[in-house]
Amino acid sequence: MSLIAVPAAVSTAIPGGLPAADAPPVYAGNAQLVAACILGILAVVVLITWAKVHPFLSLMLGSAVLGAVATMPAGETVKSFVAGFGTTAGAVGILIALGAMIGKLLEDSGGANRIVGTMVGRVGPGRLPWVMAAIAAILGLPLFFEVGVVLLVPVVVLVAQRTGLSLMKVGIPALAGLSVLHGLVPPHPGPLTAIGLLSADLGRTLIFGIIIAIPTVVVAGPLLARFVDRWVPKSADDLVLLGTASAGATAASRTAVPAGARATGRGTAVAGPSGDDGPETGGARRGATGEDAGANRGLGSFEEPLAPGRKRVGFATAIIGITLPVVLMLVDAITKLLVTDEETGVRQTMDFIGTPIVALLIAVLYCYIALGLGSGLNKGQVSDSVGSALPAIASIILIVAAGGGFKQTLIDAGVGNVIKDWAEGVSISVLLLGWLVAVLIRLGTGSATVATITAAGIVAPLAPTLSANHLALLVLAIGCGSLFFSHVNDAGFWLVKEYFGLTVGETIKSWSVMETVISVFGFALVMVASVIVT
Repeated sequence: MSLIAVPAAVSTAIPGGLPAADAPPVYAGNAQLVAACILGILAVVVLITWAKVHPFLSLMLGSAVLGAVATMPAGETVKSFVAGFGTTAGAVGILIALGAMIGKLLEDSGGANRIVGTMVGRVGPGRLPWVMAAIAAILGLPLFFEVGVVLLVPVVVLVAQRTGLSLMKVGIPALAGLSVLHGLVPPHPGPLTAIGLLSADLGRTLIFGIIIAIPTVVVAGPLLARFVDRWVPKSADDLVLLGTASAGATAASRTAVPAGARATGRGTAVAGPSGDDGPETGGARRGATGEDAGANRGLGSFEEPLAPGRKRVGFATAIIGITLPVVLMLVDAITKLLVTDEETGVRQTMDFIGTPIVALLIAVLYCYIALGLGSGLNKGQVSDSVGSALPAIASIILIVAAGGGFKQTLIDAGVGNVIKDWAEGVSISVLLLGWLVAVLIRLGTGSATVATITAAGIVAPLAPTLSANHLALLVLAIGCGSLFFSHVNDAGFWLVKEYFGLTVGETIKSWSVMETVISVFGFALVMVASVIVT
């Protein structure tokens, strides 16, 4: 267990604890700094949930409130925020952009449909929930959660219709696979941000993340789906399917849409459930078109009819595109464990190739050639596909970077030392503290990203007390906490509700319960791992 057991006298002998040699100046007493932290976080929560201010601006204003209450000079508050913003944007922003490019190329080339069609078409109805979980986990590596939902929902509906399985038995495993990968496994923004803020080792986090993600997907996916199916008996026939009466309907009219979805709109990766023209719309239409095209060709066929000059992407080609960056980073992590001499050629080569930016760049170049050009797209179309991935992530990068600015303001104001001293005095598990803070922020804001970056910032002063393995587990503990009980203040809640045609109560009994199981069970595995590894 990651417990800090330092005599309380050490931290209380001097007000505010014993500062490090390079500790920032103390602007106020402990009580005032705690109040500054609480009011700063509260300002972010209220601005996001009540005032409906964009999270980017909310984090900036929350930093201002934190600095003001801590009596931090205004100029120093600005400097701290800008420094944290720049550091985080440089460390995480490039990775998010490269990951989005891989996901977009996978979508536009037809590689995602090929993976789904190949895996689904080879199993019987009894194993479909497990296959859907596996598909979602694979597609969840490069895709943002919202994009993954839009791509998979038409497949879920089609599979449920043709096999007679309930919507929940097929849908919950798919949602679990996407959600777990989104919260626990790099290169998704949440884990990457926590790794950067805590200076954790990405390779170790990736290894532990995959180990913990697999049983978590099993429990929160196929196993939980059996119970959710009893609580929310939902058939694919309950959805309003547009365009089935006419083979000549447009792609837009062939989309599978839940009852009421046309009136309320569908969620997007940036704008949330109210957006109508987000980047997912094209993905949803493509998925739905593949659904109709496959209606007369059997369960395993999800590809759209090929346009002139286009080629089908091979299953192996698509899988390599998704897993290549993860494999390169895993090989680098294993090399670090086996080759201790940092001066050897093998170690230096893998250190370079396994660097997240390099690994993702290699994967983008592979997808550019094998998926983009290899699918028959011309150079201009491939370039447009890559470019179209960037607008959707601009908001995410700004929010993540602003979270880094909030974290740096919190530390420079002296709040970090107060939290560190308190944790040392009560001997609380750092992993438990990180999970609890993430849970509270998640419940208040509904944003897994905001929960992750805020929790990481608060526990960052405790990071130097942990081993490399436990620091990686701290990232995962925060990631688990950031997924706890999604409800009405989370855009993902409304995305799932509308696409599956659920009521609010049904969404809570299915989606919200699933998210809570992921959070609690995943964290339990993190605590077990913390006992096993040192």
